[in-house]
Amino acid sequence: MKVIGAGFGRTGTRSLKAALEILGFGPCYHMSTVIAEPYRVRQWLDVGEGRSRDWDTLFTGFRSALDWPASAYWRELAGHYPEAKVVLTVRDPARWYDSVSETIFRSALEERRLPLRRRVTRWLVARRAPDFALYPRMARATVMDRVFGGRIDDRDHVLDVYERHAAEVRAAIPAERLLVFEVRDGWEPLCAFLGVPVPEAPFPQVNERAAFRAKRPRRLLRLIVRGR
Repeated sequence: MKVIGAGFGRTGTRSLKAALEILGFGPCYHMSTVIAEPYRVRQWLDVGEGRSRDWDTLFTGFRSALDWPASAYWRELAGHYPEAKVVLTVRDPARWYDSVSETIFRSALEERRLPLRRRVTRWLVARRAPDFALYPRMARATVMDRVFGGRIDDRDHVLDVYERHAAEVRAAIPAERLLVFEVRDGWEPLCAFLGVPVPEAPFPQVNERAAFRAKRPRRLLRLIVRGR
């Protein structure tokens, strides 16, 4: 493990994932990895509920890790991989809140009051892809409850957690090991921090906010049809 991401989801982690893989720090572990390979949901559930902290097995084959649920364990990962550098992705807190509340948090809150159609879909997923059916429980254990105390519908609380998190990372990680990074800053600070040349290609700009909700029904249908 060469790079550990300490930034919350929706702080440009998909763009940074693409950038790190261009720079040779891939494969990069991301929440999208968990969604694409549902057996990893159960691995993280074991972490979140205290049954396992086998980081080497969890991250086998990966040279970097970003986004939730990994970033919820940034302190543990920074201790376990003492040679790895740490990148704290940040953005304007209000804009971050708007993004996360309309995507990740909205999906989590909807799980509390699913309509009949969604409950039937969840039942089918549980039958065909039992690992992925554990995703809401895993997300609660590793992110919603662990990071936010379950209060993801409380804007002031969420923003306070966001600010305190950034301060805690800055206080805990030595300055020479930490980069506080906004993806709009591009290649130069990231490459200087990692000690690699600046690529000729433009810095990746991956924004899935608009597509976030549209992708979920297709993903669930695929799981039901194929099973995983």
